[in-house]
Amino acid sequence: MSHIFPRHTKATPPTVAYGKGPHLYDTTGKRYLDGSGGAAVSCLGHSDAAVTDAIKAQLDKVAFAHTSFFTSDPAESLADALIAHAPEGLERVYLVSGGSEAVEAALKLARQYYLEVGQPQRHRIIARRQSYHGNTLGALATGGNMWRRTPFAPMMIETTHIAPCYEYRGRTEGESAWDYGQRVADELETEITRLGPETVMAFVAEPVVGATAGAVPPVEGYFKRVREICDRHGVLLILDEVMCGMGRTGTLFACEQDGVRPDIITVAKGLGAGYQPIGAMLCSGDIYAAIEGGSGFFQHGHTYIGHPAAAAGAGAVLSRLIDDGLLSHVAPMGERLDAALHDAFGQHPHVGDIRGRGLFRGIELVADRDTKQPFDPSRAVHKALKKATFDNGLICYPMGGTIDGQSGDHILLAPPFIIEDADIDELVGILDKSLRQVLG
Repeated sequence: MSHIFPRHTKATPPTVAYGKGPHLYDTTGKRYLDGSGGAAVSCLGHSDAAVTDAIKAQLDKVAFAHTSFFTSDPAESLADALIAHAPEGLERVYLVSGGSEAVEAALKLARQYYLEVGQPQRHRIIARRQSYHGNTLGALATGGNMWRRTPFAPMMIETTHIAPCYEYRGRTEGESAWDYGQRVADELETEITRLGPETVMAFVAEPVVGATAGAVPPVEGYFKRVREICDRHGVLLILDEVMCGMGRTGTLFACEQDGVRPDIITVAKGLGAGYQPIGAMLCSGDIYAAIEGGSGFFQHGHTYIGHPAAAAGAGAVLSRLIDDGLLSHVAPMGERLDAALHDAFGQHPHVGDIRGRGLFRGIELVADRDTKQPFDPSRAVHKALKKATFDNGLICYPMGGTIDGQSGDHILLAPPFIIEDADIDELVGILDKSLRQVLG
C-alpha cells in the first residue's frame, strides 16, 4: 500500500526506473518516448551528464544557504546568463522553485512597484480566457481556464479576462490575420477603459498558449499592439513563458519572435529541464530601481529561492542550450516534426488544426473538420487518447476544454530538444495508431 497522495486516487501509475535520452523506462522494462517532456519540462532528455555533474559538484560544496544570509556563485552566474540573453530592459532575476511561484512573484512585484511609485490605486489584473498561469491562488485567479478556477473561485482575487489570440477559432471569414490580431488586442484597451486606467496594474499573457489550448501562437502584430496599449495606459506587461520559454519555441525567450519587450517575464520548466526544481522572474531595471530607491525590500520570499544546487543545474542547462548549440536544434527539428504531423494528419477527418512553434506543437481534434464542431465533452476524447498513447509507449499531453474550458480536445507535444528523425517517426507512428484506436 502506497502512502503517496497521488494526482488521481483512482489510477495507479507505473513506477519509473530510469531515463535515457528522450525515453523513460518503468520497473517492468517498458520504454516510453517522452513526447511532451513531461509537461514541457525535459528539454534535454533524461540523462544529460553535464547537468547532473554540475549538480553533484555543487552538492560537494554546499547544498543550501538561505538567501536572507547568503548569495551563491551558481545563483549569481545563472542570473548573469539569463540577463545576457533576455529582452532589452530586463535587468534583474528573482529565482524561485517553479512556475507558479514565478507568477506569484511577478504579481506581487507589480503591486509593490505601484505602491513604491505612489500609485496605490493600481491593483487590477487583466489576462485572457483559456490561459493558464499556475495553481497557487494568485496565479490560478489570473488564469482564464474555468475548469481549473471554478472550485476555488470563492478564495481568489478578482481578475478580468479578454479574448485570447486564437486564430483557428476566432478569426472570421474574410478577416485578415493581421486585422484579427489587432481586433482582439484592442479588447485590452476596451477593458482597461471599462475598469478605469488608473486602477489597472498589469496585463498577463503567454506568448504561445500552452496547456489549456495546445500551443496556440499569436498572429503577427498582436503583441506589438498589446505593448502599445500597455504603454499608453501605464500598465505593466507580464509575459508568462513558464511553458513556452527557454528555447521551446526556437528562441531562448518566446517573445523574441514577436519583437516585444515585457516589463516582467516568468520562466521555469525548461530552465531546470527537470533536473532540479527551479523558476525565475525577470524584471526591468525601472521596476527594480523603484524598489531600490524606495523601501529597498521586496515583501516576498520562499525558503528555497536561489537554491545553489538548483541554480548550478539551471546554469548547466543554459550552457547546453547556448554554448553547446542545442537551442539551434529546435527550429529545424520543429519544422521536421510539423511536416511529419501534417503528412500524417493534415487530411485526417478529426484533426482540425496543427499549430505551434519550434518543438511546441498542438493538434486540435474535432468531430467535424468542415464545421470545426468539437467532440461531445462526455466522450472525453482527450482522456481516451492519453491512455491509448501511454499504453502504446508514448507520453504526450492531451487535454480537454480547449475552446472554453468545457468543449474541445487537443494534444500538446513538447519533445526534448535532443530528438532525432527516428524519434519523430516513432512519435508520429504511435500517435497515428492511438488515434485510430480511439477515433476509428
